[in-house]
Amino acid sequence: MSKIRGMRGFLASSIGVTCAAALALPLTPPAAAASPPATETVLSARAPTANTPARTNPSVKTNPSVKTNPSVKTNPSVKTNTPAKAPAPAQPPTRPAPAAEAPGSTQSLPLAPLTHPDRTLAPTAEQGLPRQDVRHFSLVGVIWDDPDVELHGRVQVRTRAAGTGTWSGWQDVDTHNADHAADPDTAERTSGRVRGATAPLWVGDSDGVEVRVRADAGAHDHRVEETARGPRTVTAGSPLPSGMRLELVDPGAPPEAAPDVTADAARARGLAPTAEPVAALAAVDASAANAGLAPFGATEIPELTRSRTERELFSLRTAELTREQRAKPKIGPRPRIVTRRGWGANEGLRERRFVYTKKVKAAFVHHTASGNGYRCAQAPSVIRGIYRYHVLSMGWRDIGYNFLVDKCGNIYEGRAGGVAKPVLGAHTLGFNTNSMGIAVLGTFGSTKPSASAVKGIARLTAWKLGLHGANPRGKTYLKSGGGNLYRKGKNVRLNVISGHRDGFPTACPGRQLYRKLGTTRSTAARYQGR
Repeated sequence: MSKIRGMRGFLASSIGVTCAAALALPLTPPAAAASPPATETVLSARAPTANTPARTNPSVKTNPSVKTNPSVKTNPSVKTNTPAKAPAPAQPPTRPAPAAEAPGSTQSLPLAPLTHPDRTLAPTAEQGLPRQDVRHFSLVGVIWDDPDVELHGRVQVRTRAAGTGTWSGWQDVDTHNADHAADPDTAERTSGRVRGATAPLWVGDSDGVEVRVRADAGAHDHRVEETARGPRTVTAGSPLPSGMRLELVDPGAPPEAAPDVTADAARARGLAPTAEPVAALAAVDASAANAGLAPFGATEIPELTRSRTERELFSLRTAELTREQRAKPKIGPRPRIVTRRGWGANEGLRERRFVYTKKVKAAFVHHTASGNGYRCAQAPSVIRGIYRYHVLSMGWRDIGYNFLVDKCGNIYEGRAGGVAKPVLGAHTLGFNTNSMGIAVLGTFGSTKPSASAVKGIARLTAWKLGLHGANPRGKTYLKSGGGNLYRKGKNVRLNVISGHRDGFPTACPGRQLYRKLGTTRSTAARYQGR
């Protein structure tokens, strides 16, 4: 603890001038935070702060007359050029960023009707945007105003590859995303910032886009009205959610890391060498949450042998261990985990507080539905894009998943708060309490997950479930928070390693990945020595 105070003291002195300048600026008072439910535990080294505004890449030239996401919620007054015919190259919405801000940006473009029906009829069942030039982005999604409204329809995008000018074919964006969310009645869900959204889709470095959203046939009601010319069928109400916007996310490059040095204070300073004070302090907290597992400011938590993992178990959870666990621990060797600093998280985007549940009784396996067109070297960029989309576009407090796994089996720390701790996520609607969410990067409806990804899930669950004495091949009970297949308060018997579809009527984690969960359970149990 004294070491952390020393590091923070150094950090404060190293950015003192910046802090003083920041304090001299007029600040907008943060909204009052909602109190968490009784089942949540909140921990923060300092008082929580409101989410910072969306950030843009200072190296990109922007038009100062246009705007982009100024906060977690997209500003409905954002301006953009979306002419109906043969648009000239348009300056996409953006907000100039101070040079100190972290890289990355979000362009938010309002969708418009693509057809022109008779004005006496209800709004069209098709909206979108024609082809247009935009700033560079790599991940797309569609959001709308009301998170309780579902999009019953099809979302498709075409993108132009930066550099080559080649347009892709139409790609489907997964619209069934409402089941990845914070539980009803929690502070995160009732914050007033949350929006409805599709899943994000990774498209690679692009500088042009076209989108169309079409409602399902029968997704709206019809009525017959008598007119002077006889009966007429009229569409009642809009078949698509209101306030739809296309979000174009540039994940940006990771912050430059300072050279490794021996002084703890210098490591603290190297966490975010160009960040604003709030972001730098948040980075300190995120790294400190993994104290005891890796050196402060580490980019990865190294794997351990079984014997060293067992010794670590006693140091981490001595008071919670049962007599059986003390006599014969059942835990898999700790796998290598890339930290948030390792994948380049901009800690200034998320809420500062860490929220915990009591323990981890179950693991829910997901896929991100973001497509499989990424290389393993790009996985950190994909995660930075999903993180920015979850926080700035969808209005969540942090990335929703506790862990992510790429196609090469690399494991990444997700939501901040410490990889060995029971961090409350927003991954499985109604079952986030006393569970963890693991998302495999990709889409696995018809594509089989790699053997490396399946092994990564097994290694991770063997260790993390082992910290809490859970048997990967066993069953457990979770109390439903509502909003899923079960009424609120019902105790539901589930597999300790479950697929997302076990708790919600969803295709997630994809048919091909779901089929591998039996192998995952047996492999994880074997790693635990069962």
